[in-house]
Amino acid sequence: MDLGLKDKAYIVTGATRGLGLAAARELAADGARVLVSGRSRQAVDTAVAELDTLGTARGLVADNAAPDTADRLIAEAREHFGRLDGILISVGGPKAGPVETTPEEAWRDAFESVFLGALRLARAAAAALSEGGVIGFVLSSSVRQPIPGLGISNGLRPGLAMAAKGLADELGPRGIRVVGLLPARIDTDRVRELDALAGDPAAARERANAGIPLGRYGTPEEFGKVAAFLLSPAASYLTGLMVPVDGGALRSL
Repeated sequence: MDLGLKDKAYIVTGATRGLGLAAARELAADGARVLVSGRSRQAVDTAVAELDTLGTARGLVADNAAPDTADRLIAEAREHFGRLDGILISVGGPKAGPVETTPEEAWRDAFESVFLGALRLARAAAAALSEGGVIGFVLSSSVRQPIPGLGISNGLRPGLAMAAKGLADELGPRGIRVVGLLPARIDTDRVRELDALAGDPAAARERANAGIPLGRYGTPEEFGKVAAFLLSPAASYLTGLMVPVDGGALRSL
C-alpha cells in the first residue's frame, strides 16, 4: 500500500535513538523528508547520516524542554523543506523510581520535558499546520496501566494523552489530526536499561515475555511502521486515538 508519504515533510523529536529514530527511518524510507532533533550534535549528525541513506533528512540540536525549541524546529522545516505536514513528538523516558521516593526535582524536570515541552511543540505545530496535517505523540502503555518502578511516567503520560485527546477535538474542524502511540516492551536501549534495574536482565525479560500474548518484545522497526502509517495520509480518518504497540500486553480494550 502506498502511504502517500513521498515528498511530505515531518519533524521527529528525540530521533537520534530508540523509537524516535525508528519512526524517522520508516518515514524517510517511504519518501518523506524528515527533520530530526536531539540534544547532542554528534548524535544528531549520526542519525542524519543514517537517514540520508534512505531519503532526505536534516538535523537540529534541540532540547524539548527549551522554550524556543518548537519555533526553531518549525522554522527549520519550512526553510529547508518549504512545508510542514506533521510532527512526531518523542521524548526520552523520565527517571525510573517509585512514586513514594522519587525526588520532587525529578518530577519537576520530567514535567518540563515530558509534559510541558511536548505540549508546547504540539501547540506550535497546530498553529503552523494546515488541513491534512498531523500531530503524533509517542507516549507509553502507562497511559492505560501503571508500569512498576516508573512512577513519573505513570503520573505524566496519562495526562498528556488526555491533552492530546482534547487537542484532537479542537483541531478536527481544521482537518488536523492528533494521534498517540502507546509502546510497551519494544527492544530499545531504554527498555534494556529498565530490565537491568531488576538485577537480572535476562530474568526480567523472561517475566515480561510471559505477560505478552505474542511472547516476545517488539522491534523498533515494528513500532516505526505503525508510527509512519499513523502519520501518513493513508490514516486520514484516524484522530483522537491512542494505539498500543505492545504485542497484546495491555489487557484493556
